This record gives sequence, C-alpha cells and structure tokens, in this order.
Amino acid sequence: MPQTPSRSSARHATHRLRNSRVWRGLARTGFAVNGLLHILIGAIAIQLALPGGSDADADQGGALESLAATPFGGVLLWVVTAGLAALGLWLIVDGIIDRPEDGATQHVAVAFAKGLAYLALSATAARVALGGRGDSSGDAQSVTAALLEAPAGVVLVILAGLIVLGIGVYFGVKGATQGFRDDVDTPGGGAGKAVIALGIGGYLAKGVALGAVGVLLGSAAIASDSARSTGLDGALRSLLELPFGGWLLGAVGAGLIAYGVYGFARARYARLD
Repeated sequence: MPQTPSRSSARHATHRLRNSRVWRGLARTGFAVNGLLHILIGAIAIQLALPGGSDADADQGGALESLAATPFGGVLLWVVTAGLAALGLWLIVDGIIDRPEDGATQHVAVAFAKGLAYLALSATAARVALGGRGDSSGDAQSVTAALLEAPAGVVLVILAGLIVLGIGVYFGVKGATQGFRDDVDTPGGGAGKAVIALGIGGYLAKGVALGAVGVLLGSAAIASDSARSTGLDGALRSLLELPFGGWLLGAVGAGLIAYGVYGFARARYARLD
C-alpha cells in the first residue's frame, strides 16, 4: 500500500531527526550519563559491603542524590535529565523506524519499554534537581502495594517479578555471550579488549542485580507484603544475607562500575545507524 505524501514527509522528517548530529550527540550523552549513574550505584554497593555500610541508597535515586551533593551538582543533574530524556526518545524513534519485517510488534514494544524507562529516570533526575528526593525504594513499594490491592493483584506482581527476572537473565546472557558487541563498533587492540571485558563484567553484574529485584517482587507477591519490594537498593542489600554476601555484593558493585565505564565506551563507539 503506497504511503500518502503526508506520511512519507513525516517519515522522512523522522529519519532526518534520528540521523542528525545534534540528536545523535544527545543520545551519546544519554549513554554516558547512564554510565555515570551506574558507577555511583556500584560505588555505593561497595560501601554497603564494607564494615560500617552506607546510609545512601544503592539505586538510581541514591546515585542522583549523591550527584546532587557534589560541586555543580545542580548543573550536572540537569545534564543528566536532558541526556536520559534524549536517549529515551531516541530509543523509541529508533525502534519505530528500524523495526524488522518479522517480529515488528515485539521489537517496537521492547524499544518503547526501554525508552519509557529512561524517560522515567529522566523525570526522577529532574525531581532531584528541583530539590526533591529520588526515593526509588518507596516508589517500588507504592507501585507494588497498588498492584496487590487490584483484582488478581498477586498474579500481576508475580508476573512483574518474572518479567524483571527475565530481564536480568537477558542481561546475564548478553554478557556471557558478548551479545553487547552488536551495539558498538569495538575498537582494535587493547582498547577493544578492555571494552569487551567491561561489557562482560558489567552485563553479568546487572543481570544479578535485576534478578534479585525480580525475586523480591515474587516474594512480596507470595507474602502479600509490599514492604518486601524494595527496588534495586533492597535487592543489593539482600545479597548481604547470603553466604559470603559481603564479597558477593562487593563483586556486583565492581561489576556495576564496570557497566558504567562500558556506558562511557558505548557513548563513544555506539552504533547509531
């Protein structure tokens, strides 16, 4: 079915926007600021694993509040807000334009889910920049409580837990199989080996962290207790309850830092075509 002139013009304009230098620059900025947040989360996780622990939340909200406490934190938070918003919009537009002939619906759905996640994180960054709190754990508990009160709420929360667990498995497999190499133009030599090593460690660590979040969601559903759904911070803290939990949490924290550094590498070498 031929496209109408208006649809053709709109599609052409969308392609031009997606391929513009400014738009791509904003997307790369988004990868970099996402990397920065993961470095901060990883650093907080390592502090939690050490004697004395830390009062900061080991999640995006805690990372944003830590960033706000630095010199020029307000300016940095607005850079983070803009970068994450641009990345979220870019992922949505990219998913619509580059959808394959087979599995188009699934491709667009995944792109929208990723894009909306970054837009939500951008909104949280803006809230912190305006003086609010980035209470991710509280948000997770509120959403879980609302779902549990809905009809078939337990089923919905279990489903949400399985989805998050599945995403964690996806990250782990992507790290183990080096599937992330499809996302970047890996440089040669030692730099390329470093990018690959960071990607493997980073994706595996993020997979473990998200898997723990999914398990806690399932636990909250089974116990009908929204307090058990504590988001990423609670999931990382729960690792301390396992044998050698401090070492495990420290390793995951180091892996999240690796994922953050990989985010900076992706900002430089990402395939945006």
